[in-house]
Amino acid sequence: MHASFFHRPKVRLLMAASLAVPVFMLAGCANQSASSSVYSYGQAQREQIVRLGTVVSVRSVTIQKDQTSGVGSVAGAAIGGVAASSIGGGRGSIIASIGGALLGGLVGNAVENRVGKSDGLEITVKLDNGETRVVAQEADVPLSVGQRVRMLSGNGPTRVVPM
Repeated sequence: MHASFFHRPKVRLLMAASLAVPVFMLAGCANQSASSSVYSYGQAQREQIVRLGTVVSVRSVTIQKDQTSGVGSVAGAAIGGVAASSIGGGRGSIIASIGGALLGGLVGNAVENRVGKSDGLEITVKLDNGETRVVAQEADVPLSVGQRVRMLSGNGPTRVVPM
C-alpha cells in the first residue's frame, strides 16, 4: 500500500473504528444476572441459610442495570461517524461525521439501556416464623400466590425458589 493511503482521514477513522468497536463490545459482555438460578463463581460452594414460607403476593417489575458500560455510546458514535463521513466532501464530510457520531452515540446509548432491562418479579413471602420478606428477582421461575417456597440467603443475594 502506498504511504499516503494511511494519511487520508477517512481511512484512519475507519481503521480506528474497526479496531476499537470489537474491543469495546467485548468489554461490555460482562453478564450480570438477577436470576434465582444463576450463581457467580464466588457464590458457588458457599453455605446458604434456608427459610421456608408461602408466597402472599407477586408483582411484575422491571430490573435495570445500575449503570451502563458506555459501550453502546462509543460503538454507536464510531459507527455513526464512519458511516456519515462518506457523505459530502470537504467541510460537509466533517460536519456529517460529527453529526453521525453524535446521533450514533445517542442511538447506541438507547440500545444499551434497553438491553440492560429485564422482566422481574417482586415476591412477598410470609415465612413460617411469621416474618414477611420481599425479594425482587428476574421472572425466570414462575411463582404464584399460595405457593410454598424456599428463601435462600447469605453470601450474596437472597433468592426465592419453588419447593
